[in-house]
Amino acid sequence: MTQNIALGLILFFGLNAKAQTENSKTETEQFTETLMDYIEGTANGEPNRLKKAFHPDFNLYSVTKEDSLNIWIGADYISNIKEGEKSNRIGRILSIDYENDAAIAKAEIVFPNWRIFTDYFLLLKYKGSWKIVHKSYTWREYPKTIEKN
Repeated sequence: MTQNIALGLILFFGLNAKAQTENSKTETEQFTETLMDYIEGTANGEPNRLKKAFHPDFNLYSVTKEDSLNIWIGADYISNIKEGEKSNRIGRILSIDYENDAAIAKAEIVFPNWRIFTDYFLLLKYKGSWKIVHKSYTWREYPKTIEKN
């Protein structure tokens, strides 16, 4: 009986300490983690990380060459990420700004020798975690290297 009580106390305090550690993450650490789930999930072929980062109803928005609005359904975007299929892309968070339960963020995604994407995110915190609810993006050509003689 004493062993069961001791084991129960160890489990209780161990789980409580883990919960306190998770809850003690700063807001910046929490939404940085969400953004990294997006960045690393797309780079490393981890669709479950994208599902964790994005709200299920999110969409992506961009402007086409014909100057019209392109809306990409988020679920379709995630379905294009194949498990374990890595892509040659390098992502980094450029800025984050937040107030209470709303945040905006900017990231750069570089595809060497092709394009550099700039992503703009709207994140909201609800049910205890930050989710990307909107993504807009644009891109520019990757700079061509100049050969020297």
